[in-house]
Amino acid sequence: MPERQFAELAAGGGSDEAVAFLERSERARRLLLLRTLLDRLDALPTSITPPAEAWCALKAAAAQAPESVDQLLLAPGTGSWIAHMLRRLHGSATGPALWAEAGHLCALAVTASLRANTDADLLVPLTNGGLFLPDLGLARLPDAAPGLTVGRARTGGGELTLNGPGRNGGSVALTIRPATTPLRAEQLAGRSDDVQETSWFPLRTLTHHTPAGPVPILLDDLDPYRDLDDPLPPARLDDEEALAWQGLFEEAASLLAGRNQGPRGPGPGRIDPATIRSVVPWGRTTIQPPALPTVQVSASSGDAFGAMVIARPSSALALAETLVHEFQHSKLAALLHLFPLLDDDRAECYYAPWRADPRHLTGLLHGAYAFTGVAGFWRDRLADAPDAAGAETASYHFALRRTQCRLVVRTLLTSARLTAQGHALVSGLARTLDQWLREPVSPAALARARTAAALHRTEWRLRNVVPDSAATYLPGNLGFRPDRTSWPDLRTQAFAVRPIAPRTADEYLAAADPAGALALYIDELAADASEPHALAGWIVARAAVAPGRAARRMLARPELVRQLPSGPHE
Repeated sequence: MPERQFAELAAGGGSDEAVAFLERSERARRLLLLRTLLDRLDALPTSITPPAEAWCALKAAAAQAPESVDQLLLAPGTGSWIAHMLRRLHGSATGPALWAEAGHLCALAVTASLRANTDADLLVPLTNGGLFLPDLGLARLPDAAPGLTVGRARTGGGELTLNGPGRNGGSVALTIRPATTPLRAEQLAGRSDDVQETSWFPLRTLTHHTPAGPVPILLDDLDPYRDLDDPLPPARLDDEEALAWQGLFEEAASLLAGRNQGPRGPGPGRIDPATIRSVVPWGRTTIQPPALPTVQVSASSGDAFGAMVIARPSSALALAETLVHEFQHSKLAALLHLFPLLDDDRAECYYAPWRADPRHLTGLLHGAYAFTGVAGFWRDRLADAPDAAGAETASYHFALRRTQCRLVVRTLLTSARLTAQGHALVSGLARTLDQWLREPVSPAALARARTAAALHRTEWRLRNVVPDSAATYLPGNLGFRPDRTSWPDLRTQAFAVRPIAPRTADEYLAAADPAGALALYIDELAADASEPHALAGWIVARAAVAPGRAARRMLARPELVRQLPSGPHE
């Protein structure tokens, strides 16, 4: 990788050229893994077309349409399938019959043949009469036999003929001409074609409009490997939900696209929406999803570059932030495929300000990289804020994430066993964050951000760390409670806005009234003096009311607090 491109990525951003380099590296990795997989599947007993023959069909299509087949190899589902199959062969994953999962290669060959207009004749696995064609959609035989069966797929001139066993004996057949590109969500709304409705389910896309024309991004609810882990059945969204996704995505993409270009390409927190390869909807969240933190689900995998599993949030702003967050994970995963960045023993013993549980070093690095991008996203929103309320909210999130990320970067620089490339990457993040920490933000928003950061760390230690006075408080050297459980982070979002008329202890603290908060926390602790949420609030409020050495010690080691609070200065 050219040094300039690595430096761009290490700073938390990355130009179009740097991202394109990562994509090319992922293509090379996919081919290496696929070669390994084919070698291992060579002796697999199968009743469908053997992998070597399916590979020959795919190669024939690639000779006619190399770019189309490259896109198919780079599809997120292809990467997830390859990784899942290798895990299965190593005994660390499960799934349906191995021959059927191996047959996904046949489905890849069928799609490649359709796109390249070549002829192919393959025996393929069917699930309840259905054959998923990667990047295209789901073909389903009418009145097909249930369960896993074997069918025959023939292609020619862009047409697919699919045969398979019927429900009542005999065979059933289907001939369709699948579009070689998925259809936009709005194109599918209200269709009444009976073949479309019962036998062919095209993948939908989310449309990103650019000066050069519309760019499709898959809205994937069909691919068995879309969940970035084990296979799962299709879960077709209805038209209303798909259209709601399109409206939200279009608005989110416009937020991101406006800040994408600069003299040296996108900076931290900026992405070109066209580089997103697929969005996988996590369930149906209704047409009006609840606001954060009620719905806050997103995930990505290093096996599926550019793919994101997302529960549809309540606003385009929240979706845009999530897209930035998950694409940061994709970039770092691709870098980890190229360079050993750290020596990780996978011990989960480090504090991450955005997690309820202790993390290992790789997870800590991923979080720092992703949330540096999130901080950059809110920095841009601060510059673009349409009103004072928007600027105040953006100031809070920017201030919170830059502070939290710098804390984690310091942990990585002092505690992680970084390679030369890893040290260069983390140092690049440190330079970005140090520059941002010098940028002025609203004093009120900064105060709320610092309070929220202190509250999270305090509650994390109360819930996770063994109260051992002899134990060190240094990262990575903590003893952890055996009874720790997951807990909701209720404050990060709640502190984004200053309450006008505070009622709860948290609201008084967010309103910069720690004395008022302290009295209410004491009332809450009267029933249970060790309840972590209220106790964390009491500790932070107490430190604000009576700052000094004792307060600093209490914030550093809150798990050592023994005396039950009974008054504002105890």
